Amino acid sequence: MATAQTPAAPPDTIANPITDLDAVALSGAIHAREVSCVEVLDAFLGQIDRHNPRVNAIVAPVDRDTLRRQARGLDDELARGASRGPLHGFPQAPKDISPAAGMVTTKGSPIFAGQVSDADAVIFERMRAGGALFIGRTNSPEFGLGGHTYNPVYGTTRNAFDPGRSAGGSSGGAAVAVALHMLPVADGSDMMGSLRTPAAFNHVYGLRTSVGCVPHGPGDEVFFQQFSVAGPMARNVPDLALLLSVQAGFDARLPLTRRNEAPGTFALPPERDWTGVRIGWLGDLGGHLPTEAGLLDTCVQALAHLRTLGCTIDAALPDFDLERLWRAWIDLRSFSVAGANAALYHDPARRALLKPEAIWEIERGLALPGTRVYEAMAERSAWYQALRALFERFDYLVLPAAQVFPFDAGWDWPHAIDGRDMDTYHRWMQAVVPATMAGLPALAAPAGFGPQGLPAGIQIIGPAQADAAVLQLGHAYDQAGGFSRVRSPWLG
Repeated sequence: MATAQTPAAPPDTIANPITDLDAVALSGAIHAREVSCVEVLDAFLGQIDRHNPRVNAIVAPVDRDTLRRQARGLDDELARGASRGPLHGFPQAPKDISPAAGMVTTKGSPIFAGQVSDADAVIFERMRAGGALFIGRTNSPEFGLGGHTYNPVYGTTRNAFDPGRSAGGSSGGAAVAVALHMLPVADGSDMMGSLRTPAAFNHVYGLRTSVGCVPHGPGDEVFFQQFSVAGPMARNVPDLALLLSVQAGFDARLPLTRRNEAPGTFALPPERDWTGVRIGWLGDLGGHLPTEAGLLDTCVQALAHLRTLGCTIDAALPDFDLERLWRAWIDLRSFSVAGANAALYHDPARRALLKPEAIWEIERGLALPGTRVYEAMAERSAWYQALRALFERFDYLVLPAAQVFPFDAGWDWPHAIDGRDMDTYHRWMQAVVPATMAGLPALAAPAGFGPQGLPAGIQIIGPAQADAAVLQLGHAYDQAGGFSRVRSPWLG
């Protein structure tokens, strides 16, 4: 395996007042007609030209003449006093895992290389309707499997702080694009940390939404699949809330989605007294999670900003067999992956193009008896009740967003952590399973940098459907710690 390289000195950077604007300010400037949609497009395309060759975050670019025609049309709408919504004129690059109409959707697999979708996923429908201009796709690992973004179609996406390191995954392209100001905000999805791991690896914010908050589909199956959710990624929490306000809400094609209480559901109040708010620090779950040296210390230091707000922080540990939880999780995950991809496996020609991890998941899923799946669902239900009991003592739970710092981009995954071998390709991501299995909202927030100067992150987990409350605490945490003001050295 290659050794991660210390990043070379950043090249001379060109300050760009447009791409440096956060998303809330950018939306305001566009609607005040202080900048045109064409100027915004050109500014972000310039940023992509400057940084994307190094990191490979944005793939399948759209023809630029076409994009400029679309941007001029958006400017004409504003001139007539019409706005499509908060994202009017925002360059966006939907994650290459779900269909986007008229765009290539490969899912990172050579099986689908060159495939053009004829319809949008619901989340992309809403982003387009909100005024977004789709300029390309963000890179993802094959079928979104794994926490490291590389695939045989587009290659490896590299970290925004050290191109020799992993960007995380599966929303690795989105995280790097946001961190390097190639996009103002980005969409992602999260089954096993796919929003949270890359957010932690690239010092940005990513929200795994509650089950039903954001429509994720439609697809062939709309009832069982409650593990993968869609959500936003951004430089700061107000920007997350802006994108989430467009993404979230009921869709009749997806019956488990829920209605928002009001248009301002995710609006952040100007201030709140956090005195006495109870934080449960899960840490490494009583030693169950191996962590890279320095990782826990970095996260613990970040907790000081919550104390500054007036929160109380105490150690917490769920009353549950965590290895039993893990076994239930991998059974449910394999069952879900096999159900979605068995047809590819049963076709010898296409099976030959599947990566080993996909074959492993599908074969496990096909071999599971129905009773085993039901038992795993019962374990999931018991886990939810265990966390519900913990939330009677705490208002929020916090633990690391990843168990390692960004690793060598040449690796497939970390095969050991702190001397403990990983028995599956995804065991190193076990810290993200608690929120996924309980269907709870989890905000990945920066925690600073470890001994080698690499980013780390924490997860702030809230009770069921408390997405807005999680955003509120995350925003206060960022204001106290100033994390969103720290930029990649490549931005100057």
